[in-house]
Amino acid sequence: MKGDAARLARYTAELEALARDQGLDYYPVEFETVPTSFMMEVAVYGLPVRMPHWSFGVRYIYQLVQHRMGHSRLFEVVFPGNPGRAYLAANNSVEENTLVVAHVLGHADFSKHNLLFQRSQEEVGYHIVEQAAAHARQIAAAIEAHGQARVEAVLDAALALEQHIDVHQGLRRPRYEDLPAEEAPAPPADPFRDRFAQLPGEAPPEPPPRRRGLPAIPPSPEYDLLWFIAHYAPDMEPWERDIFLAVRSESFYFYPVFACQIMNEGWACHWHARLLREADFLPHALYLDAIKAHSDVVRPYASGQQVSLAINPYHLGFVLWEKIIEEHGLEHAFQLRREEDDFSFVRNHLDEALARELDLFRYVQRPSGTITVEEPDIHALREAILAPKFNFGAPRVAATAIETDGTLVLTHDHRADGRGLDPEHARKVLDYLQPVWRRPIRLETVDEHLRELTIQRR
Repeated sequence: MKGDAARLARYTAELEALARDQGLDYYPVEFETVPTSFMMEVAVYGLPVRMPHWSFGVRYIYQLVQHRMGHSRLFEVVFPGNPGRAYLAANNSVEENTLVVAHVLGHADFSKHNLLFQRSQEEVGYHIVEQAAAHARQIAAAIEAHGQARVEAVLDAALALEQHIDVHQGLRRPRYEDLPAEEAPAPPADPFRDRFAQLPGEAPPEPPPRRRGLPAIPPSPEYDLLWFIAHYAPDMEPWERDIFLAVRSESFYFYPVFACQIMNEGWACHWHARLLREADFLPHALYLDAIKAHSDVVRPYASGQQVSLAINPYHLGFVLWEKIIEEHGLEHAFQLRREEDDFSFVRNHLDEALARELDLFRYVQRPSGTITVEEPDIHALREAILAPKFNFGAPRVAATAIETDGTLVLTHDHRADGRGLDPEHARKVLDYLQPVWRRPIRLETVDEHLRELTIQRR
């Protein structure tokens, strides 16, 4: 085993030198080989150390079952930052981990230069692992002071809303009453926001209208529910607010990973294949085994000849980047890597010819279980691929009013979502939220048949 570790360390150093010669530029990456059980914990929690909550245990059990049934395998887990961190599975072969190192270098280059990642790193900080550890210590102290049950109830509410942030507003923003009452100022110049406003994708909410006199709370629909509740819940205690803001901070960190998955994984796959091809220092047998692992990662299907009804982001991203680089060159690819996210990437570069080549199609699954393939339409196909990514994968729900008795009014923008809410799931979220808000809550939505539906908790 020591000999394998020494070989991998030597290959890692040589791959890093080759990557920089090929034009990649990234913050230092700290590689660490860890047991499979630790890898699964990191993948489930999202970070090596994170706040304790029962939901992570549920996810861990699911991941463990999938792994033991052969449906899931973890090769690596990467955390952008300065330095970046990469965990490699100890049960990987040297050949597999050599490929993983090259893959990680692609991720490191992407996260340093992509504008969405840059903004996240600048706002949240380049040391998210240490920050998450601080959040975990903060919550452990709250458990000591207020008891497990009370702290868990607040975490239930915060984690139920972890996707309900507004990335267009940014991590640090003033309370409404900290703004002049006469007129809300224009937001400060932000080159990132200006650049992304010109790209196809999820449009930011309309700016609030200018108001005179005392503004309403909220002055316009507020989609950052974690921020809003942390600052405007009538009786929220400081330690509860700190938990909501800690969850929100970590959500801002995770958003670029979610919004750039196809681009990011495809970029890393292109570069691990490219670096392995150019790595003449690798033994021939090792190269062949590493390329076999590459084909397993970027295959379009779930396993063997089984046709998958879900997109493999590694495969789609890899094919798109290969096409872009072949047709437009590497410098153009570097520019796209900086400026785009999955919305613009898929809409701008997945054309009809490539969709046919990849056998991509839309389908509808009937309640009976019957699956029907829809007529080919490239625009509808692109939107079907991107639909799960809108609004961080969550229903678009806004806080729209606080009534005189303190009732919080939530409104689901079902027209933007194109669907209703699952009533049982929505009721469960309100059950978590009401003890934190400590006043009535009313959610205006529609059911699965698009009939108006009001859900209340008092």
